[in-house]
Amino acid sequence: MTQGLTPTAALLLVIPPLMWAGNAVVGRMVAPHISPMTLNLLRWSIAFLILLPLASQVLRPASGLWRQWRRFALLSFFSIGGYNAMLYLALHTSTAINVTLVGASTPVWMLLLGRILYGVPVSSRQMLGSVLSIGGVLMVLGRGDWEVISHLQLVPGDLYVLVASVGWAAYSWLLAHPTPESAGIRANWATFLLGQVVFGLGWSALFTGGEWLLTPAHIDWSGGLLAALAFIALCPAVIAYGTWGAGVARAGPAVAGFFINLTPLFTAVLSSVFLGEAPRLYHALAFVLIVSGIVMSSRK
Repeated sequence: MTQGLTPTAALLLVIPPLMWAGNAVVGRMVAPHISPMTLNLLRWSIAFLILLPLASQVLRPASGLWRQWRRFALLSFFSIGGYNAMLYLALHTSTAINVTLVGASTPVWMLLLGRILYGVPVSSRQMLGSVLSIGGVLMVLGRGDWEVISHLQLVPGDLYVLVASVGWAAYSWLLAHPTPESAGIRANWATFLLGQVVFGLGWSALFTGGEWLLTPAHIDWSGGLLAALAFIALCPAVIAYGTWGAGVARAGPAVAGFFINLTPLFTAVLSSVFLGEAPRLYHALAFVLIVSGIVMSSRK
């Protein structure tokens, strides 16, 4: 049962957007040096090695994971295998502003899927919160100039992000509706994540095999690429997934979805730090809009 947006839940849900902003920045930086499906496979292979000492018991025959293989295969398809692969593919084929803009539709898909699949009503507060939150995202992406948004043109890469956003919404609702048999695995975040990674590696390996068979896939090894792999395996993968699952369990997927809109704001901040771009007034205004949307949507 969800507890609502408590301070603990809010903290847990703020960490993933920060990590995922770093994932987008690093993913864009290494895009010329490694193919997207291959990047995703290597990322989760390293994450598997990180999690193994913490949760190896989930791989034992009696752990219950194998009796729940269909559920974990579905969870990993929507998240580890599908969402992340589509995101890295989009970073190869679309601009960063378009990728972030289309990804901001996730809260809308959260509300829509909740209504269709689980009969969860959408309140007027949630609708208003969605408008406010997405307005803040648009302000960041348009750099305070609405003409930038009005002249925006979508390309095929944006469709990859749209599909990924729908998949992530489905993944979050699955998290919020666990089966009784999976309670023992969910009790520990590391075992629950490792259970997903096991099946996610299967999906990632399948997609990577197709990439090397059908496209000019490549890897340009360097110290920078190794550092990037270490970062995206530990922070946006292990830490972010653990805190996201805990946050969704406490606040519910409909409320949690609005926190994803913090990702472009954090991306702007990281760009200011690493690219030397000074923060602007519209960053502060966007922050107010996004947080207002989160608060509005979470009120009883």
